[in-house]
Formats: sequence, C-alpha cells, structure tokens
Amino acid sequence: MADHSIVEPFHTHIPARLDRLPWSNFHWLILIALGVTWILDGLEVTLAGAVSGVLQDPKVMNFSATQIGEIASSYLVGAVLGSLLFGYLTDRYGRRKLFFLTLAVYLLGTLLTAFSWNLASFAAFRFLTGSGIGGEYAAISSAIDELIPATYRGRAELIVNGSYWIGAAIGSASTLVILDPAILPPTIGWRLGFGIGAALGLLILFLRKSIPESPRWLMTHGAGEQSHAIMDAIEARVEKSLGRTLEVCSGPPLVIHPKQSFGFGVVARVMFKTYGSRSVLCLALITSQAFLYNAVFFTYALILTRFYNVPGPRTGIYLFPFAIGNFLGPLLLGHLFDTIGRKQMIAGTYAISAALLVLTGWMFAQGYLSATSQTALWSIIFFFASCAASSAYLTVSEIFPLEIRALAIALFFSLGTAAGGIVAPTLFGHLIGSGSRVQLFWGYVLAAVLMFAAAGVELAYGVPAERTGLEQLAAPLSSMVYDPPTSSRVPPNSK
Repeated sequence: MADHSIVEPFHTHIPARLDRLPWSNFHWLILIALGVTWILDGLEVTLAGAVSGVLQDPKVMNFSATQIGEIASSYLVGAVLGSLLFGYLTDRYGRRKLFFLTLAVYLLGTLLTAFSWNLASFAAFRFLTGSGIGGEYAAISSAIDELIPATYRGRAELIVNGSYWIGAAIGSASTLVILDPAILPPTIGWRLGFGIGAALGLLILFLRKSIPESPRWLMTHGAGEQSHAIMDAIEARVEKSLGRTLEVCSGPPLVIHPKQSFGFGVVARVMFKTYGSRSVLCLALITSQAFLYNAVFFTYALILTRFYNVPGPRTGIYLFPFAIGNFLGPLLLGHLFDTIGRKQMIAGTYAISAALLVLTGWMFAQGYLSATSQTALWSIIFFFASCAASSAYLTVSEIFPLEIRALAIALFFSLGTAAGGIVAPTLFGHLIGSGSRVQLFWGYVLAAVLMFAAAGVELAYGVPAERTGLEQLAAPLSSMVYDPPTSSRVPPNSK
C-alpha cells in the first residue's frame, strides 16, 4: 500500500545546482560506470544472434529457425516483465540500490545461458537475462538524466545507449574465435562467449560503488539532509576536478513536500490524463524502433545463412560494420539533439531510417544485393536508426515527473516491446523460413510505416526538451500536494 504521509516541506536548489555544473570527471565516471553495462549487453546479445546459425546444427543444439525466433521473444518477454517490476522498485527504493540488483540478475542470466542443455533451459535463462536488462533500462536512464546537467543530457543519453554497439562490435569480432571450429569445438565456443561476458560484468559492480544516489530522488523521498550532503560532495568533486570554485545558485528555490510513493491511481492519472499526448508520443517512438531493431537484429544471421549462403560461424563478422554504424550515429549526431533540437532531430532520424529501409528492402527483393552490400546498407540505415532508438528512451526518461520516471520508462519500454519487439522476431523468423524475398520485403515495409508514423507523431507532440531542466519539463509530484482520497491537485502553498 502506498505511503501517503506528508512530512514538513522544505526548500531546495538541488535541481538548479546539478544543472549548472560544468562537465567534469564526475560526469565521465557516471557515463562509464553506468554506460558500460550496455557494452556488455551488446556483446552478449550479439553473441545470441551470431550463434543462432551454430545452434541450428544438429550436433550442437538442433534448434529450428522458428525456435530461434521464439528464444529471442523469450528474452524480450523477460525484459518486459523485468522492466515493470524493477521500474516500480527503482522509483520506490532509489536508483542506486536497483542498478546494483538489476545488474546482478542480468549477469546471473547470462552465466546460466552458457550452461543451457535444451530449448527450455536456453529460453528460461534468456528470460532471466532479459528481466535484468529491462530493469537496467529504467534504473540507469533515471540516474543519468538526474545527474547529468541539462546542457549535456541529450548527447549523454544517446552516447550511453549507443555504447551498446561497442559491445556488439566486440561480440561480432569474438565470433571469429569462439565459433571457429578450427580453434574451439562448436559445442564449446558459444558457451565460452556467454561465460566470459558474465565474468567481465562483475567488474561493473565495483565501478558503480563510486556513483551516489540521485539527490533529486532523495529530496522527494523525505531525505532532504542526505540529498544536500550528497550534492555538497558532488560539487566538491567537481571543484577539485576543475581547480576552481563554482558560482552560487540564485533564483527561487523548489518547494518539496516529500512522500515515499504515490498510488497507482495518481500515477495513471498523471501519465494518461495530465500528460496524455506525451504518452501517445512515447508509445509511438518506442514501439516503432523496437519493431525495426528486433526485426533486423535478431534475424540478421538467418538472412545471411539462408539467402546469401554465409556459413553460420562466419555470420558474426558481418555484424561488425553494422555495429560500428550504430555507434557512430549517436557519437557524431548526439550533440545536435542538444543544439538543433529534439523535435527536428528525432523526427528526422526516424524518417530517414524508414526511407532507407524501404529502399534496401526493395533492392533485396529484386536480388540486387550481396551479403557485403546488404551489410553496408544496414550499417547506413542504423547510423540514423540508432539515434532514433536512443532518442526514444531519452524522451521517455525526461518528460515525466521525477517520482514516476523509472516506472514511465519501464511502462513504455514494456508496451513498445510487447507491441513491436516480441512480435517482430517471430514474424520475421516465419518470413525468413518461407524463403520468399518478397514476403520479407513487405515485412520491412511494415517496419518502415511504423517509423514514418512515429516521425509524424514527434512533429505533432514532441517536446522541445533541449537544454531545459527536468523540473521545467515536468514538475515533480512532490512540488504539489495530492489529497489521497481523490488524488486532486492542491497548490503547493495551501494549508
């Protein structure tokens, strides 16, 4: 049951103090300690895709193309349920506690995958891995948005999400060793890849000890003194790094009425009534990019083996340029989301990705492409699509009130993944299994239509969030008082 008790309100400049900080070593630590998880996730998920051809070998696991698609869907179902559970817990118990817990669940699932013995065990362990990574999305995105200054928030989020593809590039390169039968037996190589990834992930647990709890979260949960103490410590670290004293914050303070949590009725009313158009926007962005990515990424190895006769152990190397394109997009274009603006860049990257997908799909259907040219065109498409996908998560994480930020991320990740992500691998696995290039082309057209539609929704409902504080985009629920029986809004200074 939600705790509706209200403690004495207090005044704070914490949001303004965080947003006025210049970039420093502290912010690099945040990006590395939290973003490195995406590197390992990219490595591990890439292995899952790259080994799909090997897993179909009767001497290895003897999975069919349809079963490979079902395993991918199992991972995504876990991500959906995990994000909802851990997203709620992140808003309730804090960002720091949960990004340790979700990482532990994710690493356990990855390690157990290495010991799978049949379809059921493989799917179950992928489900567990997905639940951990779903929780990571909510906990990490919330922490990054609340600790990174508004001036840099867009590019920071895009680069962190894009770092996933560094891991993907490493994973694709590693398949040259772990999937080479001349080096390792096929029955051992794929297991070793998952095991090494889990072992490396243990290092992150120690790195994250240096990341404090979000002062923004603490100030809304009755820990005013602790939030100011952490803020003082952050400023001291930044001043030491820069070698100068920071200017004093001025302007009116934010008045906070701390509460431990809000009931689901309040949460639903805020998300779907107060911010109804924003909810439509987030659902469109998340669903379309989830469908696109899962349609291509979870089945690329099957396309290479079936239509281009690429040997299963060699499919991983074709992902390397694909991964590089995905990373270079946010790296090179990320700053434009903070300068040109959110609406222009988000709508543009969605539309460009959709147009290129239709063109590439048509060339594939006509038989004009080789494995190399197919990969090159995919790399160009996802140079832009990677920015689009990352900006979807950025949008969800910055346009809802602080107290429900993680749950909002989890909810729209789950809805979008359920609508676009879970269906896509199974659908495209069926289309690939049909052996028809034309049927597969129409699948790509469907993905493109969803991306075009999302671009239109962004132009209609997008929020110009660039260089704007989180509290200006959506006032914290704790800056106003809610009456529990009716959940009606009461002005902050009312008695």
